[in-house]
Amino acid sequence: MSEHVEHGFGPVWDADSRVLVLGSMPSPKSRAAGFYYMHRQNRFWPVMAALFADPADPRDVPGDSPDSRRAFALRHHIALWDVIASCDIVGASDSSIRNAVPNDLTPILRDSHVTRVLTTGAKAAQLYRKLIAPQLDAAGIAVPMIPLPSTSPANASMRLPDLVAVYRAAFHEAGIPAID
Repeated sequence: MSEHVEHGFGPVWDADSRVLVLGSMPSPKSRAAGFYYMHRQNRFWPVMAALFADPADPRDVPGDSPDSRRAFALRHHIALWDVIASCDIVGASDSSIRNAVPNDLTPILRDSHVTRVLTTGAKAAQLYRKLIAPQLDAAGIAVPMIPLPSTSPANASMRLPDLVAVYRAAFHEAGIPAID
């Protein structure tokens, strides 16, 4: 059964952010934890660790807590948010999203160094094009968007090494080279 949900927590970003990663709407586990990609089977943080964790610095890891993950993202100039501020949804099913209300990305894009938006999953890209792009166009903000595959466990067709390769290419295109 569908329920109306509010996002529940704000974006992660600062003036030094260079890439904005947008999901669609946080999963129930992420909403409960108050942070992004907190379902233990979601592969977002393992992908970020593979791309950016400095092997010479054992402290440069995402960790398991919202605070450590926030610090990791900001240290690597990555902003996090979602396309949707509220919607009707069944569990974590992107395909069930209805009545979506978008977040306003204008403050982040105006007050940071973000040069690319990366969307995680087909639904996030679709909703970005439909709900966010017109807002940005009206505000005179032109930031290219790169759609990426979902890191959700529901996207079982992509193995972790495949996700890492696709995300590596997107971050490289965005001007944030990953560690080799």
